[in-house]
Parts: sequence; structure tokens; C-alpha cells
Amino acid sequence: MPVGPSSLPPDRSGGAVNRTPHLQLTWSDEQTGAQGYLVIDRLLRGVASGGLRMRPGCTLAEVGELARTMTLKESLVHQPGDRYLPFGGAKGGIDFDPSSPDAPGVLTRFLGAVSPLIHTYWAVGEDLGTRQEAIDAAVAAAGLRSCVEPALRHVPDGPAAGLRRIDDAFAVRVDGLGLGDTVGGYGVAQAVLATLAETDEEPVGLTAVVQGFGSMGGSAARYLARAGLRVVGVVDRDGVVADPDGLDVETLLAHRSPEGLVDRDRLPSGARPLPRGEWLSVASDVLVTAAASYAVDDANEGDVRCGYLVEAANVSVLPSAEKALLERGVIVVPDFLANFAANSWWWWTLFGDIGADAGEALAKIDKTMWRLVQDVFAEVRATGLSPREVATRLAERHHARFRGLPG
Repeated sequence: MPVGPSSLPPDRSGGAVNRTPHLQLTWSDEQTGAQGYLVIDRLLRGVASGGLRMRPGCTLAEVGELARTMTLKESLVHQPGDRYLPFGGAKGGIDFDPSSPDAPGVLTRFLGAVSPLIHTYWAVGEDLGTRQEAIDAAVAAAGLRSCVEPALRHVPDGPAAGLRRIDDAFAVRVDGLGLGDTVGGYGVAQAVLATLAETDEEPVGLTAVVQGFGSMGGSAARYLARAGLRVVGVVDRDGVVADPDGLDVETLLAHRSPEGLVDRDRLPSGARPLPRGEWLSVASDVLVTAAASYAVDDANEGDVRCGYLVEAANVSVLPSAEKALLERGVIVVPDFLANFAANSWWWWTLFGDIGADAGEALAKIDKTMWRLVQDVFAEVRATGLSPREVATRLAERHHARFRGLPG
């Protein structure tokens, strides 16, 4: 990644000037030497929302860009009439291997160290390399009631009612998957379908490759296949599984590991494994990047062979690579538009905009995603700006409406 730990994140806004975040800090673990970072990009109503990731090589610059993305994501989605009003954006990151036996201790010590900020400002959840149950256990050990403690004071019918809705919602199952593992990828699939509608393309018969097969990528692949796209490739940590006739996504999901790995010993008929380095070798109409950040960079941008790239993972395309893709005519749907559903579902449920019901959740995601994609592409056509530039403008306009509200 071409940015250092002390540098500002690259400008992905299409011209907006990088600015100093509200707060940023660096933590060092005395036992392992791991470095941890927290960036609060902005506060709205005294709260900033964003997850905590753990991966080797995580930097302060990366966490800062992710925090800015969370600010945009929070603000973009707001619909007048919702009980949930946007918060600011934040992100945490730990430079450590989540598969290490020391990782749970590192996570617990980091969250314990920043627990005063979780109590006051930072509503935190799982992200790349962390699991919600581990975060919940760590914040409980630090003496906190919830990982979203600062948000609870805003729940209209009180914290107990909101947390009960969250617990009930996480217990809901959708065709073998938990609702919490469904909503994010479902929203990404709707982003694809709404974007195709804006360009007058029918989904049936088009092809898709999904990079990442965890909760986001697996669910996205499921709903793209159900919409009629042929999912011709999925990518996990161990490589690529491809089939030009279309993969049996349900079979892959049925035998997926908890870490989002495809079982190579139980591949459906026609599927063939390829090396990890060939993840861009499978051409498709739609590429969904649902794995790590900075997956598409200057070194591999020329290998991208698709008409639509949809960012299911945060900051998965470097700004210079996105510029080159746009110049080649590739439509890039930005992360804070494409992948808002998991974050928004959490808040809609906590605040009572929806109940603990899959039908309500998916219907609200549908309505919100299609409205936003239509708004973005209407302005793209009117101005000639990129989808990211337009979506950033919309998010900043929404954000401005909530500045100055009491915390």
C-alpha cells in the first residue's frame, strides 16, 4: 500500500480536500508489540460509528480513510422520517495477525485501553479479522454494557428495548444464514441490480465474479445468482473457484468454513480451482470486491476485465486505479454506497425503524438502495461526475443538515 502510517489517507472523494480528523490515536501492546489505531473522523450528536479490524500491515492512514468512509456512509443513507439519525464516522484497526493465538488477548487489551472512548463516543462493531462476539466479550470485560454504548442514549424507547430488538434480529435465520450475515451482501446485490437498471442492462445471463466469500461476499453471490447472473468465479484466501457455466453458489455456501473458505474437496460439478494470484483472470460483466482493502491498485488495475466494479469491501480500490478504470469505461460503485446495508440494518433495528424480521429488513434495504442509486446516477448523467464524486456530494449535503444537533 503506497501510504505510510503517519500520512493522510488518499483522496477518494473526487476533489474534496483531506482534513484533520476529530481524534486519532496510536496504541502499543506491551506484550506483543502490536500497534493499534483509532480514528474518529467526525462526531454527530456526540457519537461516531465504525468497526474494528485486525490485519497484518494495518496502518493509521488506512484507519483514517476507513473512518472518513464511515462518515459518508452514515450520512448518505438517511431518509427523512427515520427514527435513526446519522452519527459521525470512526474506525479502529490493529496491526496483528487475527489467526495468531495471541490475537484474542491483543483485541481485549486494545478495547480495554480505549474503553473510555467507547463509553463516551465510539460505537464499535466487528470488521475484517474480528468477530462481534469477541468484541462484545472484550467490552463487557472493560465494564461496559454494550459496544454501542454512546448510541444508546439516543434510542427513542430506551436502551433495553433497542438492545432486545438487536438480540432478536441476530437470532433470525434466512435460508440457513443468520440475518446479520445476510443483509450486507443482499444490499451489495441490490446495488448491482439497481446500477444495471440505470444502464438498461438485464441481469439475466450476465456474469459475475465475487472476490471474498465471507458473510458479505457469500450473501452477495447468493442474491446475484438468484437474480439470474451467472457467478463464474468466487475468490477466497486460498485462491479462485471458477466455472464459465456458473457456479452452484448454494453448494459452495453449504460447505463454506466459518472463515469464508470454500471446501475444495466438495466442489460442485464443473468448478475448477485456480491459484490465488489469478483472481483477476476470470473475465465477467460484474466484479464485486468483498475482501480486503486496496485489492485493486496500480499494479493490477490493467488486469481488471469487467464493465462494473462494485466495492463491497471498504476502500478496495486505490484512487489512481479507480481513475484509470473510469477512463476505460468501467463503472465503479463506491463502497459507502454499495455496502451500507449491514451498518444501516443495525441502526434501523436498534432505533425501531424495522423489527426483528427478515422481510422488513430486506424491503427497507431494497427501497433505500434503489432510491440512492437512482439519485446518484441521475446526477452522474447531469454533471458528468463519477458515481463516487456524486455520492460524496450527496453524503456531505445530508451530513450538513445534522451538524450542531445536541449530543
